[in-house]
Amino acid sequence: MLCIIKSTVRCLRSRTWYYGAFQTNTELRSGWARLMCSTTIQKNLEEMVKKEKVVVFIKGTPAQPMCGFSNAVVQILRMHGVDIYGAYNVLDDQDLREGIKTFSNWPTIPQVFFNGEFVGGCDILLQMHQSGDLVEELQKLGIRSALLDREKEA
Repeated sequence: MLCIIKSTVRCLRSRTWYYGAFQTNTELRSGWARLMCSTTIQKNLEEMVKKEKVVVFIKGTPAQPMCGFSNAVVQILRMHGVDIYGAYNVLDDQDLREGIKTFSNWPTIPQVFFNGEFVGGCDILLQMHQSGDLVEELQKLGIRSALLDREKEA
């Protein structure tokens, strides 16, 4: 019973959810406690992705990305002059890391959201940047890409 209480408290504190295959009764009870708060967790994640026009879930922080893919996302946003965005470090919380994967139905980190809608990961953001689609998507958000200003200067 203590295991269930601890898992529930952990789930509520982290505001995230994870569900997976469990091998033992202890893991099953722990998973059950997490599952109990899954609705709350999904709602919290929904609120998180809507806090800013642009939200990213990365490994590390924008100031210190801890993986190449997260760094690429941060650099692409910087190139476009996107300075204000929500950033969540999934390395700080394993439940957040797994919860966002469930929420978006996307298996990898980083993850990028525009106006609460899942855009994709590093590869998709890079393709959007290379094709020019990112400039258009940012304009839809009311964000003027810094690349437009650089083109005028050239």
